[in-house]
Amino acid sequence: MNKNLQISIVQSDIKWENIDKNLDYHYSLIENLKNQTDIIVLPEMFTTGFSLNAEKLAETMDGKAVKWLMNTAKTLSSVITGSIIIKDNENYYNRMIWAQPDGKLYFYDKRHLFRMAGEHKHYSFGNEKTIFNYKGWNISPLVCYDLRFPVWSRNKQDYDIAIYIANWPITRAEAWKTLLMARAMENQAFIVGVNRCGIDGMKLNYSGDSRIISPDGKIISSCEEFKEQVITTSIEYEFLTNLKQCFPVQLDSDNFEIL
Repeated sequence: MNKNLQISIVQSDIKWENIDKNLDYHYSLIENLKNQTDIIVLPEMFTTGFSLNAEKLAETMDGKAVKWLMNTAKTLSSVITGSIIIKDNENYYNRMIWAQPDGKLYFYDKRHLFRMAGEHKHYSFGNEKTIFNYKGWNISPLVCYDLRFPVWSRNKQDYDIAIYIANWPITRAEAWKTLLMARAMENQAFIVGVNRCGIDGMKLNYSGDSRIISPDGKIISSCEEFKEQVITTSIEYEFLTNLKQCFPVQLDSDNFEIL
């Protein structure tokens, strides 16, 4: 069985706090991917930009953005994932939605909230790690600041791909690029990093630097800096299994649990 996977990364210039405009804009970027890819990855808070205005912008799980994700997944015959602001049981979450073309819907709530911007004052943190399974691949969803925490990102041989979506400013772009590469090598997994580009409503500048990295730390594909771009890349499951057989660092990993 061919277990190669086509992944499309979307580096977009998100329109500030304008949900309707962003839904139309992102559809225009990906509509030509119908039947051309397996997974489409959008940035963090792709409907609003990284906003702390949760009470105004939050939707419920039956809101327009979630419905858009489900409908788009079905229309394009592809998984589509990205995070949006969700209100759930009177709490607000930076929630990464995973919508499959078969109608199944899963999610992951961002664990590490970026206190330097006050995110922890406006949102509740998630407390559950999640693994999605799609077409024989195990996939770990993670959001932005999660990237800085290797214990939370640790691969206990339960995922093949980790997807990090972000609004990561240019002032810390080197950290973004370096940490993505480190997570690939230390976890022996494919890493997908999708970051926005452009300038947001808080005047923060984003270079993008979206990329896919192989389990040995090599960049397979990357978007140009500051450019709205969609890139589709095929990743090979056989490469991953061969690497683990030839260089089985997982056999020497330390055993511990997060309390």
